[in-house]
Amino acid sequence: MKKEDKQQIIEQIAANLKEYENFYLTDIATLNAAKTSNLRRECYKQEIKLVVVKNTLLQKAFESLEENYEELYPVLKGNTAIMFSNVANAPAKLIDKYKANKVPSFKAAYVQESFFLGEKALKDLVNIKSKTELIGDIIALLQSPAKNVISALQSGGTLLHGVLQTLSEKED
Repeated sequence: MKKEDKQQIIEQIAANLKEYENFYLTDIATLNAAKTSNLRRECYKQEIKLVVVKNTLLQKAFESLEENYEELYPVLKGNTAIMFSNVANAPAKLIDKYKANKVPSFKAAYVQESFFLGEKALKDLVNIKSKTELIGDIIALLQSPAKNVISALQSGGTLLHGVLQTLSEKED
């Protein structure tokens, strides 16, 4: 491979690292062509970009960026594929879904400005809520007190109406 081609690949990887908030490093080497195509289709459905890279080019892309990715260097061995996603837990759920096949195997991740290394971290990543899930939870929590107040006022209104009606009937 020519030096210019390598530099272009490094720049492309660096651009993807800047574009996406989260990325996962995996190993998909043992997948055959059909299973790789199925994995790529599922990634596409979930808006995950799957790219197979050379470890040396990935490390050079890391080094070209302002952020420090040195914690990920030890896992850059063997075959490496990167799963880019703006949804923090989407790749983790996909990897966990295929866990029985042990492919793709999880190496490491950079999620929400934190590093996660090793198989044990995958459980934590699956349980991380995405931004939209968190916003939904917050909205539900904010609506809950308002609904309680409205419900209390409505039930209190009928109760008050009943008491007034009883008192007015008693006077007659």
